[in-house]
Amino acid sequence: MADPTDPTYPTVLVTGATGNTGSRLLPLLAAHGARIRAAARRPATGTQPYETVRFDWRDPATHAAALDGVTHLYLIAPVAEAEPLALVEPFLADAVRRGVRRVVLLSSSAVTPEMPGLGSLHRLVRETAPEWAVLRPSWFMQNFTGDHPVAQGIRTSGEIVTATGEAGVGFVDAGDIAAVAARALLDERPHDTAHTITGPEAIGYGDAARIIAEVSGRAVRHVSVDTAALAGRLADAGYPKEFATMLAGLDEAVRRGAEDRTTDTVRRVTGRAPRSFRDFAVEHRAEWA
Repeated sequence: MADPTDPTYPTVLVTGATGNTGSRLLPLLAAHGARIRAAARRPATGTQPYETVRFDWRDPATHAAALDGVTHLYLIAPVAEAEPLALVEPFLADAVRRGVRRVVLLSSSAVTPEMPGLGSLHRLVRETAPEWAVLRPSWFMQNFTGDHPVAQGIRTSGEIVTATGEAGVGFVDAGDIAAVAARALLDERPHDTAHTITGPEAIGYGDAARIIAEVSGRAVRHVSVDTAALAGRLADAGYPKEFATMLAGLDEAVRRGAEDRTTDTVRRVTGRAPRSFRDFAVEHRAEWA
């Protein structure tokens, strides 16, 4: 990585700083001496070893302060926005005008540059930023904890409801995604590529349910439904209808084998092995017990 004592060492704006990857990225950047601005709709309170700032995609008045003096950007698209380009394009153009030279976009392994929605941001970042990387992680292990519908299903009914059938997914820990992001942001040479990021194995939701049951001691099972039924469940849970339909469509792609793969990205970029789902489950078993 570059020398943090160099006056040209990056000032990094981390959008989504309180989220799964952003919150894990901050300490990694701090450990390498980067100057950090943590941006979120509800910034963390209390004493922090970095600057915090309020940032709202839908409030342009929050953008200038977030970008002031920034050279590197960790970009997380607006949440639950099926067509984010209209919000991101003017912000990114302004960021580059203000001196941002490297942009690392968090996307998904299910998204390609040819697709609408998040795919349009792949093209935007590649064509707008002088230096860039696109992170394409598989499904987060953290979906099994917190407020995600998968996690809520485990806690409330002992059921994981998906439209994926028995197909495998290369579930990846958010900490491993953050580790790749840190290298993409701070390595002296820009990556200028897309990184598909997975865990060390591809397992089905049925396998995940069995592992969670084994480590937590509670009954957990996978229930597979069709795509339309899943979209309805997600809409009933409060997701915008269009976004719920998109999410259910991703499950359908999984059922067809789109995520049944692994890559060496974490080891190749960071020099260490990615975390296994069982290790993740052991650490979090108290949340399901």
